[in-house]
Amino acid sequence: MTGFHWSARSSVDFGAGKIADLGAHARALGFEHSLLVADAGVIQAGLVDRAARALAVKGITSWVFDGFGENPDSVMVEAGRLFAEPLGVDSIIGVGGGSSMDCAKGINFVLTNGGRMQDYWGYGKASKAMLPMIGIPTTTGTGSEAQSYTLISDADTHVKMACGAPGAAFRLVILDPELVVSQPPKVLAAAGYDAVSHAVESFVTANHNHISDCFSRESWRLLSSSFERLLADPGCIQAASNMQVGAYLAGCAIECSMLGAAHACANPLTARHGTVHGVAIALLLRHVVEWNRPSVEALYRELHADLPARLEELALAASLPRRLRDIGIDPGEITLLAEDASKQWTGRFNPRPFDASAAQEIYQCAY
Repeated sequence: MTGFHWSARSSVDFGAGKIADLGAHARALGFEHSLLVADAGVIQAGLVDRAARALAVKGITSWVFDGFGENPDSVMVEAGRLFAEPLGVDSIIGVGGGSSMDCAKGINFVLTNGGRMQDYWGYGKASKAMLPMIGIPTTTGTGSEAQSYTLISDADTHVKMACGAPGAAFRLVILDPELVVSQPPKVLAAAGYDAVSHAVESFVTANHNHISDCFSRESWRLLSSSFERLLADPGCIQAASNMQVGAYLAGCAIECSMLGAAHACANPLTARHGTVHGVAIALLLRHVVEWNRPSVEALYRELHADLPARLEELALAASLPRRLRDIGIDPGEITLLAEDASKQWTGRFNPRPFDASAAQEIYQCAY
């Protein structure tokens, strides 16, 4: 078991209807002029209007930036900086899924510290204080609200850059299950499976430790027991609550353990083909678990007696594609995908040594 350093940088307010308390929380944190970062779907669902009204009641002015896509890149982050800079914002609020959370953090880096997103690839490269932030997740997936990292793609190379700093952690996270019952079915399926993968991968990384194990186990318990129930009944507040808290705890596990080969192999599919991240994960996770078994079989059994079979059940319940061929991947591209995967940051934390040949074997099994 490895050593660890754990610091809870965010406070959490959980409960149905908690978004109504946003204004009071923001005022307590000293917010006066806030940038709301939210994608078009969240705006269309009326959730940003609810957030803006809660802020306005407490005398807080807000502006909305939505100029980013599902996988925010460095150009989108720069657009957010250009939008926010003349407004004199003193705070940032991310409302939505992982893309909103990541874009909010990315804007914070370049707005407060200057330069380009590429300058912050790695950890601790922000030398100036960053703006305080609040995160309000509306999907049950990425766990970005629990992390001090943001994932931003380089617009030129399409490589996902993990950029972290203490100031990139949200001061407050509002977990309101009423917000996640409005997830579109495809978002629930992909984001929910992504959260499951976070619990599984963080539990066995080379960095896993006593603290991360607590988060991983509890997140797995909540997610694996509630995912199918929420898929069958998207309006179930209890299942939504379990999924939302499970996704958050999985994010906490990532913060002090990291991820592994499933994410390393998924990222090139998104970069080269635009594959939704959770879909890519569903194609690969079971095969990564099988490939890792010689190294961490006992740990996997702590989660489930036959973990690959359980992961397959969850993917089928979510109606996610099961083979790379199902999403149109050419078998001749596997070597290039494997080279890309071998360069991904998360691969270095995999419990079994991971390189291009390992990635090629995993892709072939998934084909």
